Amino acid sequence: MISSVRTPTNSDVVQRRSKSKSYRLSYRSGLGAASRLCPTPALTARRLNTSRKAPKSHNITEKVSPEHLGLLVKTEWQLSYVTPLYRFRHTQLKSYSRQLSAFIAAEKQQGLAIEVERPQSSFRVSFSVVQGMVGADDDAESVLMQIHSRPLFARQDEPQQLVWKGWLTCVNGNPEYLRSLPKDFTCLPLLGSSGPEALTTVVKLWFQQTFDCCFGHLEISHTSLQWLVALWTNCHTECGIQHLKMNWTLPVAPPLQVTYTVDPQDAWVLWSSVRKDKLEVEDEEDNVDIDEVVRFIRGLKSHFYRHFQLDLSAGCLTQVSTALGSAKHSGRIKISNSRYMITTLMLLTECALLKMPI
Repeated sequence: MISSVRTPTNSDVVQRRSKSKSYRLSYRSGLGAASRLCPTPALTARRLNTSRKAPKSHNITEKVSPEHLGLLVKTEWQLSYVTPLYRFRHTQLKSYSRQLSAFIAAEKQQGLAIEVERPQSSFRVSFSVVQGMVGADDDAESVLMQIHSRPLFARQDEPQQLVWKGWLTCVNGNPEYLRSLPKDFTCLPLLGSSGPEALTTVVKLWFQQTFDCCFGHLEISHTSLQWLVALWTNCHTECGIQHLKMNWTLPVAPPLQVTYTVDPQDAWVLWSSVRKDKLEVEDEEDNVDIDEVVRFIRGLKSHFYRHFQLDLSAGCLTQVSTALGSAKHSGRIKISNSRYMITTLMLLTECALLKMPI
C-alpha cells in the first residue's frame, strides 16, 4: 500500500521553503535544468569504502514481490546518477504517472522521435513502489517506472506492450549525507533504465523539470569492478558462480582486448587463501577489505602471466561476469540472482553518491 511507503523521515512534512542559496542553487546547463545543494562534508569528503560486509544470501522474495523481481533481474540496465529530488513524494505516484504520460504525448506532438520499432499510438506510464528493496532505515523506498504502448495500427483488443522500464533506488546510502539533506529533498541516487534511449531522455527531462534534479552517466570504475569480482567470488560456496569471466583492455596500439575466464573452483581456492587469516578470526569474517581485493586480483594476474607471459597490471578491467550477474565499465549492469541483489546495489549506490556533483 502506498500509505506504508517510506520516504525518509526528514521528508514527512511538506512545507514551502525559500529557494535561497543555502538550500537550492539552481543553474542551467546544456543538459537542462539542475539544482545544487550546498556541499556537505558528509558527501564531499567521502571516498569509496575500503571495507564492506561480505555478501550473504538473502531471500529477497520475503520483502520484494515476485512481480517486481521479475522485472528487475536478468535485464541489462544502463546506470545513471541522480541528484536529490525536490518535493518528490511517494504518495503522489499516481499523479506522476499521469503527468509523465501527458509529457511524453506533448513531446511526441512536437515531433520528438520516440518511436519504438514501429509507430506507437500512445504511451501509458505507471509508477510503483518496490517495497523492501532498501538496506537501512534512512533509505527511501525504491521506485519502479514502466512505459507501455500499443502500435499505431494494432487492433483495439491487442494488449499494450512494455517498451521501457526503469527504477530509482538508494540501498544503504551514506546516513550522514542523507540526514544532512533539507526536508524537501528525497535521495534516490541510482537510476537503472532499459529501453529506447529517446524515451530515457524524455523521462530524465521530465524529472529535471518536475523535481529540479540533475542526471549524469554513471560508469563503473576499475576499482568497483574489482570489488564485484571479489564479492561475487565470495558467494561461490552458497550459490555456485559457474564461471568468472573478466575483460581487460591493455594500452597498446591498437588497444588489446583480453578475455580471461577462470574456473570458479580455482577462483574460490585463491580467494580462500587470501582470506585464510581472517576466516580464522570469527569476528572479522563478515568484512571484506580492499587489501584482500587487491591481493586477489594480483593473484589472478600472476596466474594469467605464468600461462601467457602477458602482464594485465598495465591494463584496465572493463567487464566482469558470473552466474550472479555482469557489469561493464560503460555503466551497464545485469543482476541474474536476486539473492545477492542488495549487495550489488549497495556498491552501486555508493558509486552514484560519489559521482554526484554536489
